[in-house]
Amino acid sequence: MAHEHRHDQIVALVRERGFVSIDELAQHFGVTPQTIRRDINALDAEQRLKRYHGGAALPPSTANTAYSERKIQHLAEKQRIAEAIARRIPNQSSLFINIGTTTETIAQALLNHEGLTVITNNLHVASILSGKEDFTIIIAGGRVRSRDGGIIGEATVDFVRQFKCDFAVIGISGIDEEGDLLDFDYQEVRVAQAIIESSRRVFVAADHTKFGRKAMIRLGPVSLASHIFTDTRPSDEMVSLLEREGVKLVVCEP
Repeated sequence: MAHEHRHDQIVALVRERGFVSIDELAQHFGVTPQTIRRDINALDAEQRLKRYHGGAALPPSTANTAYSERKIQHLAEKQRIAEAIARRIPNQSSLFINIGTTTETIAQALLNHEGLTVITNNLHVASILSGKEDFTIIIAGGRVRSRDGGIIGEATVDFVRQFKCDFAVIGISGIDEEGDLLDFDYQEVRVAQAIIESSRRVFVAADHTKFGRKAMIRLGPVSLASHIFTDTRPSDEMVSLLEREGVKLVVCEP
């Protein structure tokens, strides 16, 4: 069995049982405990599971990974997603771009466009795009979050609601099995909700680690998105859910 497929099945078992021991997993898959430890270490690094002594459980839903770590994770996957989104945004478009390391990669992929108007609550996105003389970059007002350059607060929400853009480009921390878009920061979610309400089409960028990942704050149903861009096809159940909700799934494979 390919390790990627085994990883998916390990995650499914942990979701079903809450906690699964290394010995149980080794017996279930007919592999050595050492192999399962390597699998769990890899899944822990992707935040799909939490490694504990003797086994694995679902990760906690109250804290996100540090920005500095997220910045260097899954770079190739983020790049493929970014390029796919950039191809679908015409020149002269208006768009929101929110907080996140994936959306910063998307900003880089937009540098060959012409005449974009970008409204963002992400200082890094503004910095990436501000060198383009034919772009109009509008930075939302509000409180700057020091750890990642995000701008949040009720002033940010009010600012966003003054506009109506062609596209929203949204990063997300998790999409659970029930089809909810999830994140870790209530104020960040409030801004993302306002961005979605103020956009004609909503592109959600979510690499494979975001499917099934838990976070405490509910942004809304997955049906808020017109498209979800990811790097690997999610589970059949998730694909069916997206189809039922009318969400276009774009898989950005190598």
